[in-house]
Amino acid sequence: MSGRHDAPDRRRRRLLLASGLAGGLGLASCGQLPQLQATAGSALRLLPAPELDAQVAAAPREFRAVWVATVANIDWPSRKGLSSEQQQAEMRALLDRAQRLQLNAIILQVRPSADALYPSALEPWSEYLSGSQGQAPEPFYDPLALWITEAHRRGLELHAWFNPFRARQGSASSVPHASHLSRSQPQWVRSYGDQLWLDPGEPGAAEHSLAVIEDVLRRYDIDGVHLDDYFYPYPVMDASGRQELDFPDDAPWQRYQQDGGPLGRADWRRQNVDRLVQRIADRVHRIKPWVRVGISPFGIGKPALRPEGIAGFSQYDKLYADVERWLAEGWLDYLVPQLYWPIAQKAQAFGTLLDYWHGQNPLGRHIWPGLFSSKVTEKADSWPVEELLEQIALLRAQRPGSGHAHFSMVALNQNRRGLSDALQKQVYAQAALVPATPWLSAEGDLPEAAAGLVQAASGGGPELLLAPGPLPGQRHAAWLRRDGQWRFHSGSELRLPLDGVDALLLSAVDRLGREGPRRGWLLQR
Repeated sequence: MSGRHDAPDRRRRRLLLASGLAGGLGLASCGQLPQLQATAGSALRLLPAPELDAQVAAAPREFRAVWVATVANIDWPSRKGLSSEQQQAEMRALLDRAQRLQLNAIILQVRPSADALYPSALEPWSEYLSGSQGQAPEPFYDPLALWITEAHRRGLELHAWFNPFRARQGSASSVPHASHLSRSQPQWVRSYGDQLWLDPGEPGAAEHSLAVIEDVLRRYDIDGVHLDDYFYPYPVMDASGRQELDFPDDAPWQRYQQDGGPLGRADWRRQNVDRLVQRIADRVHRIKPWVRVGISPFGIGKPALRPEGIAGFSQYDKLYADVERWLAEGWLDYLVPQLYWPIAQKAQAFGTLLDYWHGQNPLGRHIWPGLFSSKVTEKADSWPVEELLEQIALLRAQRPGSGHAHFSMVALNQNRRGLSDALQKQVYAQAALVPATPWLSAEGDLPEAAAGLVQAASGGGPELLLAPGPLPGQRHAAWLRRDGQWRFHSGSELRLPLDGVDALLLSAVDRLGREGPRRGWLLQR
């Protein structure tokens, strides 16, 4: 039924919402939900049942993230030059897919190459939006702000992903804007291969990258600051293809030597990266103690510490990334090592590397490996979907309650070879909360759940309505019992039908994963 015939029902629903939800109905303080009369005339009674808390297991916990890469338009926007309306439609479609998959975090690339996916006084607009660096979206909108709003509305965390030193990607085609560092601060920029890089040995370049991160941190309600594996660049070969070209950082290296620096060149480079990582962690946690710092390095550790049989590229020697030290010092809250190899590949064995990184983690930081989901393609050399399902199963068996991240969103959004269908049906059949981060500070008391009962439109059955809570980043945890089976649901706002439900248990979770008191009710009709 539509039009004016439906108006009384809509008005009644609004009244129920206003009385039961907008007033901030606190379950923990009230002890019970009020009985709300259904529009069809039937009553649903809720009887407090504190004994249900002991009958229901703890909320499932698992970090389920996906990277959304903007560089080269890998994931979003799908191509340069889309209108603002088209960009926003693609954004919402990606977030809807993530929500349907019951993921709980988005890692969005906001600074691909010393540029910005948001209005910035420090760096120009990214060319991956309009096609021209420095050009704002038309009509104007703030992509990062909208990503955060839409992600949070769907119960998804939003982690801002920064490339600290890349200044221009090889396939970039736009003329650098006058405000780009390659033009405004050319003394910091090095040409290496077909790319431009900020020199980590230049103090001004490192300070600028830190300022960019702080700017986003202060202006946006992000849940995490995220760095990937690009510190010093991956080696580039000379024209013969037989010898690596050294990164051209002679100027700051010579200054360091002239000032009496005691380190060799490799250790000096690692010190440059270490200092930035440490300063990012210190700055983030000082400004917003609840924001997590995450790094996603290459998946193999330093040669001197590797388990027997593990071989491959050394980020310690080539990217000058001493990841093991960062873990030991507590300069990050979560590590997402890129374990981008099949389980059966012995020299880079998934399970062995997973154990290795946990073994390098004396402070108990989160270890959430990255999965190479984009290796599922329509080509002959595609990974089978089963490879990823087995990796998640192995991860859950070895490290239950931890988590993982998919690279990247395009593979999930395209549902390549039925990948998303398989994940949804076999792996993510039930929602999960992000694991708690107890070493970070959270202000205030544990959150209280807030809910209301409404009668569905057009005479449908009663529903449990969970709207956004009063605390920033608050999530709901809801268990519904139907036919003797409990099912878990989570999100920042939920609308759950109660047909066939005879019991429910509710709690609220803050942005660091702390769960408030759980309250149970039996439903009588």
